[in-house]
Amino acid sequence: MANLSTTYMGLKLKNPIIASSSGLTNSVKDIIALEEKGVAAVVTKSLFEEEIILETEENLNRMHASGFVYPETSEYFDFDRMEDTVSNYLKFLSDSKKSVKIPIIASINCVTSEGWTDFTKRIEDTGVDGLELNIFSLPVNFSDANASNDQVYSDIIGKITNVSKLPISLKIGFYHTNLGYFIKHISHSPTKAIVLFNRFYNPDFDIYTLQFTSSHVLSTPAEGAMSLRWVAVMANRVSCDLSASTGIHDGPAVIKQLLAGAKTVQLCSTLYRNGNNQIGLILNELEKWMKENDYSTIDEFRGKMSQSKTFDPKVFERVQFMKYMRNMD
Repeated sequence: MANLSTTYMGLKLKNPIIASSSGLTNSVKDIIALEEKGVAAVVTKSLFEEEIILETEENLNRMHASGFVYPETSEYFDFDRMEDTVSNYLKFLSDSKKSVKIPIIASINCVTSEGWTDFTKRIEDTGVDGLELNIFSLPVNFSDANASNDQVYSDIIGKITNVSKLPISLKIGFYHTNLGYFIKHISHSPTKAIVLFNRFYNPDFDIYTLQFTSSHVLSTPAEGAMSLRWVAVMANRVSCDLSASTGIHDGPAVIKQLLAGAKTVQLCSTLYRNGNNQIGLILNELEKWMKENDYSTIDEFRGKMSQSKTFDPKVFERVQFMKYMRNMD
């Protein structure tokens, strides 16, 4: 039997497969089902900062509409506005942790560095094993320098790690002026892992009704190329673990990310498309490949195709299709 175990964020995992934060990890029942099918850890559905802010604004608007607004109302909501949403989320985390043996990693979707200090401590008290910070701010503020956008990440990490001993992972996007430098810089913070990459909401619209819709909610296998490149480039150059996310749909895709240098891979879209049985199929493919190539453990081949170890490191820096386009009509 091949040994599929690994470590991530200081946690011991039975294999490198993690169910990423999504609607598939939104209930205790769903998390139990994922454990039964073989995932090594679960990142719970995120609590969104915007969700809390929207709930507060709706409450305030209702009060304004009824004329029932005291001068101290805003101050009250600064302290208590999150209570219902937060309490429900904390109970969900606690119940999930008690219901399974695999690590439970909570998730919060941050926009700013405000308001998370007390909340993070309360997450830690639920007994979860880690916390994934899903941070993304689209750099469309034309009045701010790029450095100020990147500073938000450092501010959030600093505030949270100052009050919590939970291992922290950071899930990021690729919209950064110098992505390699940014990833390396963040890896020297108290962050235990970086997840490459966040999958973004992309707006679309109907040309006949002019109504906005969402575009391509689920990833495709082709999208795995972005994380594969950057996992390979950053492997052995960062001071924390790397986890690959987005576009990972089958066994070969998982094997590629491990060869590139990832400690773990996060699955989502393939589980929506194929169901939880896909987890077992992927693990079987991984184990079969390891046996065929005489690998007893994942560490024996992890990072073998990373930029720092491969026989052709320049391939990860090529950006033009010279070889493929030269002879096309």
